[in-house]
Amino acid sequence: QVQLVESGGGLVQAGGSLRLSCAASGRTFSRYHLAWFRQAPGKEREFVARISTSGSSTSYADSVKGRVVISRDNSKNTMYLQMNNLKPEDTAVYSCAATERSYSGSYRSLYDYWGQGTQVTVSS
Repeated sequence: QVQLVESGGGLVQAGGSLRLSCAASGRTFSRYHLAWFRQAPGKEREFVARISTSGSSTSYADSVKGRVVISRDNSKNTMYLQMNNLKPEDTAVYSCAATERSYSGSYRSLYDYWGQGTQVTVSS
């Protein structure tokens, strides 16, 4: 199993930047495909970005493409989400997720482990 803890959320003005972190427990971090999801009030949780075990493969939701970069440091058991040019519609609780499957994608059901989330609020 792996336990995930997010940090780095906060209040930022539109156009600003934030870097979220997802710290994981356990010695097999590099075996997990990872992803970020977000959930705005009254909306379903949605995919933001995913990254492969080695970090060589990434993909993004169209809504954040070009403004967000996902990365990971397997030596530190940590994944990151650098968010730039933030918009009020990016306001949500951001959660990291992990799966031991040999593949990953944008569907919530693919991920077995979830963090508690960190709040990101973007003011206009």
